[in-house]
Amino acid sequence: MAFASKSGGGPMSDMNVTPLVDVMLVLLIIFMVTAPPLTYPIDVNLPQKSLNPPPQTREPPPPIRLRIDASGQVFWNDAPQPITAIQDMMKAEVQRDPSNQPMLEIDTSPDADYGILAKVLAHAKNANMEKIGFVQN
Repeated sequence: MAFASKSGGGPMSDMNVTPLVDVMLVLLIIFMVTAPPLTYPIDVNLPQKSLNPPPQTREPPPPIRLRIDASGQVFWNDAPQPITAIQDMMKAEVQRDPSNQPMLEIDTSPDADYGILAKVLAHAKNANMEKIGFVQN
């Protein structure tokens, strides 16, 4: 006989996976078609092009250079000032022209006390200063 094998007619141990793969592919296609799209519209207000740009305001005043050294001394435009007078000076600058405030440029020494910087920032907030920047050495 040409179809005889040496296995002795025992059960066949190979599984036919072709029908399993066919069923899985059909299920995959069904899920892909019926799944809702994962896109949700998000309203974003983007700036629109303006044909008439806003008029340029006056030139901003010169910036205020505030420096804090390692000993905790505060310098207002290179003039030493006590920390208690800083807030009044900031309020005076803001009251001069609230719509055109000068930029407050804060320069601190790497060894400066953080508490002094925190007081300066609190004074700037209480004085309603809007333009605050840090100078990096």
